[in-house]
Amino acid sequence: MNTRFGPSRSAETPLVAGLPGAWTAIAVALALAIYPLIMSSMDEPFYISIGSRVLILALAASALNLALGYGGMISLGHAAFLGTGGYTVAILAKYDVLASWVAVPAAVLFAALAAFIIGAVSLRTRGVYFIMITLAFAQLFYYLAISLPEFGGDDGLPLSARSTIPGLSIDSDLAFYYFVLFTAGLAFVLLYRLVASRFGRALVAIRENERRMAAIGYPVYRLKLMAFTLSGGLAGLAGALLANLSLGVTPHTLTWHQSGLLMVMVIIGGSGYFWGGITGAAIFLLLEESISTHTEHWNLILGLLLLFIVMVAPNGVMSLRERMRARYGANDRATPKASTEKA
Repeated sequence: MNTRFGPSRSAETPLVAGLPGAWTAIAVALALAIYPLIMSSMDEPFYISIGSRVLILALAASALNLALGYGGMISLGHAAFLGTGGYTVAILAKYDVLASWVAVPAAVLFAALAAFIIGAVSLRTRGVYFIMITLAFAQLFYYLAISLPEFGGDDGLPLSARSTIPGLSIDSDLAFYYFVLFTAGLAFVLLYRLVASRFGRALVAIRENERRMAAIGYPVYRLKLMAFTLSGGLAGLAGALLANLSLGVTPHTLTWHQSGLLMVMVIIGGSGYFWGGITGAAIFLLLEESISTHTEHWNLILGLLLLFIVMVAPNGVMSLRERMRARYGANDRATPKASTEKA
């Protein structure tokens, strides 16, 4: 069964290795690096924390985009991996099982392991059954968290301090922002290399026509499981960073509502576009923050704005760039080349 979620196109990677993509990435990186310095000079530490949150959830949304946009796996259970990363950091800090600098790598490892187990079961199904099984696993993690007093129950687990990074103190908001920027940047580079590789193109081809890829000899189940596991590990990394930002973790991180928000971010940005998760998370969180400061009915206004965005760009905001290229690029090719060919 062909399980797709996103625009129908060939195996493309919007951030190609050419100059336009490279310059875009450099410009975005420079803007993100300068942003906290401007906020710090304006004595606005709150907005530095907002920037950290945007980067963390952009990473979580991009992790989901790997499974959803590139692999066609519509998962409603990615909150389980986000929460696993957060709870791993909090539990290791509470019981002091390992050195605190191991907490973040351990969070990635446990989240990836959870994704491997859930994916091994879920990927044997298709369509709505896959969606419901991933949702069921996420709810299982949620009820496990609230039912065990050792995990803090409904109150969750607090962190007395942020994780220790050898040779680096991330106690201040500014230092933590740059740590998040560096960590998320490495993860985005990994994602880009992944989707631009033969593995990424095979994954997109499986999304487009799974039966054909299986018929020509590709290990479809194994490739999808690898993508799902990597997606879960990256979501766990985002969960570990989120726990350090909030200095704690609560069962709310594990709810289906959180999975739905990540999916909304991917859909807004553009499912299957490299910049889709990043763009969608930034738009959603910045709109939420700006509207909620002016009215208590911000949910209604935010919902209407998101509905408008989806109607204007049904394939996501990043699809507008392709639409503009197709429109103006066609006009640019129309006159000079036609006359030259006729001559």
